[in-house]
Amino acid sequence: MSTAAGEVVLEARGLRKHYGPVVAAAGMDLEIRRGEVMALVGDNGAGKSTLVKMLSGAIRPDAGEIVHRGRAIQLHGPHDARERGIETTYQDLALAPNRDVIANLYLGREIVRGGLLKPLGILDRREMTRRATDQLSRLGVRLPALTGTPVGRMSGGQQQGVAVARAASWATDVLFMDEPTAALGVRQSEAVLQVARRIAQSGVGVVLITHIMPHVMEVADRVVVLRHGRKVADMTAAELRQDRLIALMAGYEEGEAA
Repeated sequence: MSTAAGEVVLEARGLRKHYGPVVAAAGMDLEIRRGEVMALVGDNGAGKSTLVKMLSGAIRPDAGEIVHRGRAIQLHGPHDARERGIETTYQDLALAPNRDVIANLYLGREIVRGGLLKPLGILDRREMTRRATDQLSRLGVRLPALTGTPVGRMSGGQQQGVAVARAASWATDVLFMDEPTAALGVRQSEAVLQVARRIAQSGVGVVLITHIMPHVMEVADRVVVLRHGRKVADMTAAELRQDRLIALMAGYEEGEAA
């Protein structure tokens, strides 16, 4: 578990989303706090992806409000979320497989040399390497090489480490992690969960979207259960039991959704 959670940094208030007659989000409320790992769970179609996409700017809600640092905001795209320190790692990782670690960490956010060379847009590989080395060290991400080796040649766990480190480099407020351990082995999964803890301990609110219940039990400070586009439970780590989580997801038990 991470350290004690802090202020509410991002909030969903009554978010709704319809796709024709299908209700993907039926008035969802959610609070994301600094320094906390929150697991977002639910069966397929529960509304997890829809909620995360609304909060990360990928789609617009039909109704409701998104509040960032106490102020209502409009997200017109993922770039708006990123400008506010809200980052997302996706299941497909969104890496450039033929480029090395440094290029992927700074993809679209490259550092250029200053002074007289700045107008030429020459990349400052030395500075990017220095910053990347520091960031990977803080997160405990171990990679075979930062330069020269395409990430497509690395293991699944190493590629996941690159994707998480890239998002964590810019996530000052919130990091959504979409099924980060779904295709990984036991050791690789544990490494990713440890990184999630470290990110939360740095003061970022981490939201872990996963269907792997042992990972929820291991890392989450709080668990929010969704079903049919609604929040049906919001529990602290002290209240967690795997059998109850499964019952809530399946609809066999009603939880406390406050």
